[in-house]
Amino acid sequence: MEAARLFSLEPAGTMAHSFIESHGEEFQAFMKFVEANPDRAVLLVDTYDTLRSGVPKAIKAAKELEKRGLKLQGIRLDSGDLAYLSKKARALLDAAGLNQVKIVASNLLDELVIRSLIEQQAPIDLFGVGTKLVTGFPDAALDGVYKLSVFDGQPRMKLSDNLTKTTLPGRKQVARFKDEQGAFMADVIHLAEENLPEKMFHPFDPEKSLILSQYQDEELMVKVMAEGKSLKVETDVGRLANYARERLSFLPAEHKRFEFPHVYKVGLSPGLLALRNNLVQRYRQSFEGG
Repeated sequence: MEAARLFSLEPAGTMAHSFIESHGEEFQAFMKFVEANPDRAVLLVDTYDTLRSGVPKAIKAAKELEKRGLKLQGIRLDSGDLAYLSKKARALLDAAGLNQVKIVASNLLDELVIRSLIEQQAPIDLFGVGTKLVTGFPDAALDGVYKLSVFDGQPRMKLSDNLTKTTLPGRKQVARFKDEQGAFMADVIHLAEENLPEKMFHPFDPEKSLILSQYQDEELMVKVMAEGKSLKVETDVGRLANYARERLSFLPAEHKRFEFPHVYKVGLSPGLLALRNNLVQRYRQSFEGG
């Protein structure tokens, strides 16, 4: 509720098993819930027995509500074999003339489970993803480490025997390159004071490079804080979500497939690559006595 207030969202939630249990009888609980949520009621049907109690009583409630000018929006399956139960529930709903009632599925769903349900032709209209989304499963924490890249106007870096752990020095900007259809092709990290590069190099294999001059470009990094104060930026969650969906649509499908996705190209500009290599050589000479 507080998040809805802060971000000007319309608060919404799901029917809880405890709500049904507190009424003692499913049909009564269903009627009360729809009366309180007449425009978006989705009934949870697996508290006791999905096919022998929950769905039949949801159908009974829907018929009674129709007499009052109200319509049941959907039912929710939150346990058991979701593919099997959704097919059986769909058959029961359709036989009762409730073709418009949607089936929602939840219960630790992720993209792999959802794909499996679709492949099984489960007649599920909506998927409720919660735990696996908000916890960032399987990586519940973002592994981030702060490393200094500029001090007193001079570039700084951390060295490592493993080049992948050697940091990039200097103030930087990121440019994204797109093809003529607007599809994302590659990102290049370059020095902030450097002109937009026409060529980028693989971060760890200098023999690999990509000519960028045939692509459209855009700068990605935007200042959001200055002198310790937050600058005015977009905060409307709805617009931010729409922007994220739009941007994701520009990422080619080969990068989004589950198995063996194509690695998106990210490279270094000539100036940044040269600065990194020069600093590596200078630091190593200093402690090797060169």
